[in-house]
Amino acid sequence: MTTVTASRDAAGPASASSVRPRSRGRLDWRLRFAALSLIWGFSFLLIKVGTDGYAPFQVTLGRLVFGTAVLAAAMAVKRERLPRGVRTWGHLAVAAFLLNALPFSLFAYSELTIPSTLAGICNATSPLWGMALSMVALSEDRPTRVRVAGLGIGFIGVLTVLGTWQGFHGLDATGTAMALLASLSYPIGWIYVRRTLAGAGESHLSLTGAQLLLATVQLAVVTPLFTSVPTSFSLVPLLAIVALGALGTGLAVLLQYGLVAEVGPTTAQMVTYFIPVIATAAGVAVLGESLAWSTPVGAVIVLAGAALTQVRRSA
Repeated sequence: MTTVTASRDAAGPASASSVRPRSRGRLDWRLRFAALSLIWGFSFLLIKVGTDGYAPFQVTLGRLVFGTAVLAAAMAVKRERLPRGVRTWGHLAVAAFLLNALPFSLFAYSELTIPSTLAGICNATSPLWGMALSMVALSEDRPTRVRVAGLGIGFIGVLTVLGTWQGFHGLDATGTAMALLASLSYPIGWIYVRRTLAGAGESHLSLTGAQLLLATVQLAVVTPLFTSVPTSFSLVPLLAIVALGALGTGLAVLLQYGLVAEVGPTTAQMVTYFIPVIATAAGVAVLGESLAWSTPVGAVIVLAGAALTQVRRSA
């Protein structure tokens, strides 16, 4: 959801070459998996709360600042250095835009007009977009009948969520389109990274830290052009932004990396299917957002289709 991650694309620069042995005293991976699902599921609620007091670009910039700070601290503890080479930094700048700056901003803007529940469900369409794009961009990723069927089922689920038979009644088209574009941006970024940085020698932590740093710089340049300095600082939205960055971006990346290294990308990527469930529950329970029957039904169909798109040919 946030960075170059092996849970989405095992061939990317964040992939672990092997499953590392579990260190003594380390929290069980199932608990960390549950924590990651909760953190990312609640991220959409935090975005909604953050935009109640600050402009979307300010929410995104704050998210990136606090997320980068967490990774910088982790790099200092592990004595990791930022990657070297102008070419690597150039590719990371593109990755930062596609995987962080652009989707984070689009989700923040979308939640000005759509519920956090709908934004969370739109996020679940990323595997569907990824499947469709990989068939075109990645020659080695050949589709199977099951995966193509999953793609079709998934998009039927999207149409169900949107209530197509009602003519999208009561739905903000612009906000929904932004959320779907944000979800599309992730697989475009993953494919770009897979093609350009898969052979990079730097560690996952180093690459991701640099990526978030570059995304922060990008937002630091853009934000003053479209927003003004707040005249007052609302405490609750500010705390939501801090949590969104420190937990939903920084800590989540570290948790995900640990899961991929320990249990592999196939198991780690299952967190994708819990995010919309938690986002929906949080939006309804905490924010009191309304929920039509088509939203959860469509979400289930989307997740079923997304799961089928991840089925690979057996060796």
